[in-house]
Amino acid sequence: MDVNQAKQEHLLALKVMRLTKPTLFTNMPVTCEDRDLPGDLFGRLMREDPSTIKGAETLMLGEMLTLPQNFGNIFLGETFSSYISVHNDSNQVVKDILVKADLQTSSQRLNLSASNSAVAELKPECCIDDVIHHEVKEIGTHILVCAVSYTTQSGDKLYFRKFFKFQVLKPLDVKTKFYNAETDEVFLEAQIQNITTSPMFMEKVSLEPSLMYNVTELNTVASGKESESTFGKMSYLQPMDTRQYLYCLKPKPEFAEKAGVIKGVTVIGKLDIVWKTNLGERGRLQTSQLQRMAPGYGDVRLSLELIPDTVNLEEPFDITCKITNCSERTMDLLLEMCNTRSVHWCGVSGRQLGKLSPSASLSIPLKLLSSVQGLQSISGLRLTDTFLKRTYEYDDIAQVCVVCPYLSPES
Repeated sequence: MDVNQAKQEHLLALKVMRLTKPTLFTNMPVTCEDRDLPGDLFGRLMREDPSTIKGAETLMLGEMLTLPQNFGNIFLGETFSSYISVHNDSNQVVKDILVKADLQTSSQRLNLSASNSAVAELKPECCIDDVIHHEVKEIGTHILVCAVSYTTQSGDKLYFRKFFKFQVLKPLDVKTKFYNAETDEVFLEAQIQNITTSPMFMEKVSLEPSLMYNVTELNTVASGKESESTFGKMSYLQPMDTRQYLYCLKPKPEFAEKAGVIKGVTVIGKLDIVWKTNLGERGRLQTSQLQRMAPGYGDVRLSLELIPDTVNLEEPFDITCKITNCSERTMDLLLEMCNTRSVHWCGVSGRQLGKLSPSASLSIPLKLLSSVQGLQSISGLRLTDTFLKRTYEYDDIAQVCVVCPYLSPES
């Protein structure tokens, strides 16, 4: 747009306003005791104030609503709504009016106009109105570009634009932690912090798992026949408060036995967060695909399928080990059991397990006893691949509580 065009007076006027919901009117109640000099003056004035709640005049919130006084803040995940009006301020009919609204972000330019067709004519003191909506999906600087073109009665084609710049802020801070269990289960802890200046009602925080996993939410507590949220019935998140959500992911049955496939899976899923703010304004965020560090099982993975929580001192107990071939070659495995200071294995060491194909598993029952009380670590298993003469040692496989049956609780 050149300088002459910028200084030219146009027949049409463009107005753009952001559409937001109003807020509850607040006042500052002033009170005093009856024995003070004003007496009941302040109380009478508050009772006569139309903005106060009858019978609860000392509350700051009133019954009236306040229209927005400024542009306000726009947060990622909310819906940006704007009212665009083109008014004919002249005394002549204007033809072929085309109103176009684009939103320029740091990465793209979006057309928000409901219609791209021109209006045939616009009479004096008449207007063209449009309302645009856009779900904000990027943070940073946004520019709303409104362009108007039209034709005068003399046939001149005129054009002008207006720019409206605003910032999109981040409403939530989301941090995630992964915990790999002894089995193929994966636990996800999501920490969500409200970094806005107003409280939020957390409508939904869910995890959409990847194709290989099923998810179980661990954010409820069983109460009779129904489950209650661990955060209570009113799920509000105050400014700068943080809330933790926990999820358990298990491999689907068709992938559970494919150790090599599950081992390399790093994509877990994505979080879907929905909240509401003042007077029900809704926002929604979806994280990108969450990724974990793949557990380093090595060529052979050894896990426990069955182990008691508590065992008696110097009494044999049974466990079941699961051995999985995570490599891409067949192995011929030999199992050795090495005693430690507190754990003593029962049976013959140097046991030949036979050949194990890639991604195949083998369950082995074992017997052992502990000679030391307390929480003891099960260690001392060693696997050897006789094909490559490669040895794999396993320590701290699991822990078991060892108690003495001869001692009474009072002892």
